[in-house]
Amino acid sequence: MKKDFILILDFGSQYSHMIARRIRDIGVYTLLYHYNEISISHIISKKPKGVILSGGPFSVYEKNSPLISKKIFQLNIPIFGICYGMQLISFLFGGNIQKSKFKEYGKSYLIIDHSNNNLFHGIPNKSVVWMSHFDEVKNIPREFKVIGHTSYCDIAAFSHINKDIYAVQFHPEVKNTEYGKSMLKNFVFHICKCNSNWKLNNFVQKTIDNIKKRVNQKKVVLGFSGGVDSFVTAYIIHKAIGNSLNCIFVDTGLLLKTEKEKISFLCKKMHFPIKIINAKNHFLSKLIGITDPEKKRKIIGEEFIYIFQKESEKIKNVEFLAQGTIYSDIIESSVFSRTSISDSIKSHHNVGGIPKTLMKLKLIEPLKELFKDEVRKIGEKLGLPKEILYSHPFPGPGLGIRIIGEINEKKISILKEAENILLQELKNYNIYDSVNQAFILLLPVKSVGVKGDKRTYEYAAILRVINTEDFMTATFSHLPYDFLEKVSSRITNEVDGINRIAYDITSKPPSTIEWE
Repeated sequence: MKKDFILILDFGSQYSHMIARRIRDIGVYTLLYHYNEISISHIISKKPKGVILSGGPFSVYEKNSPLISKKIFQLNIPIFGICYGMQLISFLFGGNIQKSKFKEYGKSYLIIDHSNNNLFHGIPNKSVVWMSHFDEVKNIPREFKVIGHTSYCDIAAFSHINKDIYAVQFHPEVKNTEYGKSMLKNFVFHICKCNSNWKLNNFVQKTIDNIKKRVNQKKVVLGFSGGVDSFVTAYIIHKAIGNSLNCIFVDTGLLLKTEKEKISFLCKKMHFPIKIINAKNHFLSKLIGITDPEKKRKIIGEEFIYIFQKESEKIKNVEFLAQGTIYSDIIESSVFSRTSISDSIKSHHNVGGIPKTLMKLKLIEPLKELFKDEVRKIGEKLGLPKEILYSHPFPGPGLGIRIIGEINEKKISILKEAENILLQELKNYNIYDSVNQAFILLLPVKSVGVKGDKRTYEYAAILRVINTEDFMTATFSHLPYDFLEKVSSRITNEVDGINRIAYDITSKPPSTIEWE
């Protein structure tokens, strides 16, 4: 455990990950826990330098709303409440919270009422903040004072008179809040007295040394996915133990058109061995007649493990299983310390059960403390190609969840061709690097069309392109009409099986990024 760190208690905010990332960006380690996964005694034992209570979608006065023990305020640890966290502090001290007369979503102007406080040190008296709330504190407890307001929110920030307890109704962690980073710096350095301790410069060598010492002469097996996390994981482990690393790539038949060839080429270029297993027919046979998305995910996950297990058993002297787990995976699966495969396989494989032979292996997760952008920075330091580091995310179940309804070889072929055209045009128009994810969905719906004076009855497809900072929230990308026209024209003209393209303009929330 890092000596100086900030503990974040998550109450369900879509921005909780951002709080952790922002604080790491300013050089201090953070841990993020769901509010009910850590007790007061556990907090005491971990000795954080400060605690942040995140926002959340709840009302403190609702039945079963998330609460914490008031004992946390007796620990003499600085506390910072954000949005719901602010309302929770007020509620626990006896304040009054009500539904706002004017709901605030988006940009507001913060007016600082008391500038001589550590949270707002060096911040102008008026600045832009990002609001997202339907409740607000109407009356603060007598132990507190108001230190900021907006046009529609009389109590936009308050602080305890005698203790280092601060709270704001807005979100300092989002970039839209003009001086949000300064506020977090003030809390972390001026109020919590943290020292900078989170730097990626020495991460790689320390990790290589630790793996080398732990593995010794044994072997490591890695279920290679081809994404940035697995590439960086494999590269680091290979640096540590060379050919004692055994990478297994299972080709499910649900990959992008040139994915298998690209992975084979890049692994050779980076000088680490990989075994590619062609399992297309196996997966297709298991997916016949399956339309339910959860069943599809489960089958793909279980069969992936089945084949991976069979191939792993062929390798002698294997004692370790490596995974490209990153910190957001751990947060999302509510797993904070794992020492063996018995706890879980990385969530994107959607595994139903763990075979006994794999349960015996010890886990190596060199990236488990890092967020995705930190993984990319590590990859840059290692000299990995840009096409690996900045490739768009691809789901574990592959095209299986981009074919709505039953999967068959014809639909896979249609979707592969359409996705390939989309990727070509994203790069032709220099759009690929400016969006975060782009793909085609094949619908189980056919429509009437005309191709070459001939009537057609073919599938309709959806184009989905999004921009996001952390994949917890996302907005659809505002793409040029000539690009959309070109993609639609090429797909409907060149791909037999699709005669209609629609563009998904829904953000997350309320939708998700993928459809299944």
